[in-house]
Amino acid sequence: MEVLIYGTINSIALALMALGFTLVYGVSRLPNFAHGAIYVTAGFITWVLLNRLGLPYPLAIPLALLGTALIGVAIYRVVLIRVRGMEMSEVIATYAIGLAVLEALRWAGFKGMTYTLPVFLSGSVEIFGVPVDLHRLVVLAVGALIFLGIWAFTHHIRLGLALRGIAQDEWAAMMLGIDSDFTATVALGLGSALAGLAAVVLLPLGNIVVEAGYSVLIFAIAVCIVGGLGSWAGAVLAAFVIGFAQILSVKYIASHFHMVIAILAIIVTLIFKPSGLFGRQKELEERV
Repeated sequence: MEVLIYGTINSIALALMALGFTLVYGVSRLPNFAHGAIYVTAGFITWVLLNRLGLPYPLAIPLALLGTALIGVAIYRVVLIRVRGMEMSEVIATYAIGLAVLEALRWAGFKGMTYTLPVFLSGSVEIFGVPVDLHRLVVLAVGALIFLGIWAFTHHIRLGLALRGIAQDEWAAMMLGIDSDFTATVALGLGSALAGLAAVVLLPLGNIVVEAGYSVLIFAIAVCIVGGLGSWAGAVLAAFVIGFAQILSVKYIASHFHMVIAILAIIVTLIFKPSGLFGRQKELEERV
């Protein structure tokens, strides 16, 4: 039961970390390697709003999400729009932006393990004899709401349908009048806001550290590669595969194997199934 409960919680956390990255790539085919930096930035923005400006938690969170969404929009409109279509330049540009953001946070004095966010609910409950923090149950609830919200947005809202259209066939969608640059801008904004939402939900479980940006980026890439680049359903399934593998490694091997499991998942997937679990590209084409 312990593995089942904490494996589910860990899987939902990984899915929250990766959904923003998956959304951006699925819609615009842009690999946002600044994803981890945006995640950490959301945590520090929330901390500043709470502790330096004295804003209440319910107000600080939406302001932080708005800030991260604007960062994503700025990344596309200022940088990516000029290199879009040049795959290596996209990777280098976004990774450079992420590095610059993380080092800027370090230069601004955000160092050490002293920065924390308060939990949404304190205390714990026992589920089938397993003690679980109430905030971890909040993570489950938020994850379920986000998955449901994304599905409803992409199936019943005009803008979401436009994003799905671009994701499925960009040229056909453009012929129908859908602006590719506009949808890419929206995707970067929404993807960055999702990264920020993951941060404000997950960071109360630990400390806000700059180094988390690198870990979150690797986890997001692992989930997306295993699930299949651009597949939202695949990302959720991959999050559960990797999430349970990490919990099993913690229980039966050692507690510091989280990152090793993620990297192994990337390597094994690229060797045996390069397209991922739900990838749309043909494996033969990818191997060639």
